[in-house]
Amino acid sequence: MAKHIAVVGKGGTGKTTFSALTARYLVEKDRGSVLAVDADPNANLNEALGMGITTTISQLIEQTKDPKALPVGMTKETFIEYKLQQSLVETQKVDLLVMGGPQGPGCYCYPNDLLRKYMERLEQGYDYLVIDNEAGMEHISRRTIQDVDHLFLISDASVRGIRTAGRLADLVKALKTTVRQMYLVVTKGTPDIMGGLEPAIVETGLNMIGWVPYDEMVLQFDVEGKPLFQLPAESSAVKAVYDILRKAGI
Repeated sequence: MAKHIAVVGKGGTGKTTFSALTARYLVEKDRGSVLAVDADPNANLNEALGMGITTTISQLIEQTKDPKALPVGMTKETFIEYKLQQSLVETQKVDLLVMGGPQGPGCYCYPNDLLRKYMERLEQGYDYLVIDNEAGMEHISRRTIQDVDHLFLISDASVRGIRTAGRLADLVKALKTTVRQMYLVVTKGTPDIMGGLEPAIVETGLNMIGWVPYDEMVLQFDVEGKPLFQLPAESSAVKAVYDILRKAGI
């Protein structure tokens, strides 16, 4: 079974940057095959990885709700699984699945059950899953993504952000999904700011494994639309994320 690395945080905290650099770390350190899963409705992990997508899983599932779309002689389950396979983007380094957001009203219980089974089979072909989640962690709470080995709570360098990470940790503890290790990561920090945040961090009781400094290179790559997967090795963000992953034993 693949090891699951999940990244959680509100928009703008840098969780997609962390997810992309985690995938890069696993590739560079030759840790094995990697499947990246973009489980945030505001999907942009593909851009950070430098990969193109044509559709999302939620779009494909929405198509299967139309009875006329079902080919003659094909069961609904087989049709959905066929569509799910079409959504997998494969490259030499990292493969990618993009979940997408809700497409319309109606019950998704049946397709979500099939998606869970599909993910269980699919992950058998990988050593690692890197999951870029929305703050609500829908796909973890619904157990589309099963037990998590390492969960990183990403916060920006603010007291409000730290407290939000604390609330996310409370949500994690309320889930039935097993989370073996959970860490706090603060982004866009400086030594002075991090010193000022220490009381808020202690208050949450979270294990802060490290922090990522503000990096002009990341901003420049975003402005120019370059994949963060291609950041130079001397980038302070790359160095910090790699150090955090080493500390986590990944």
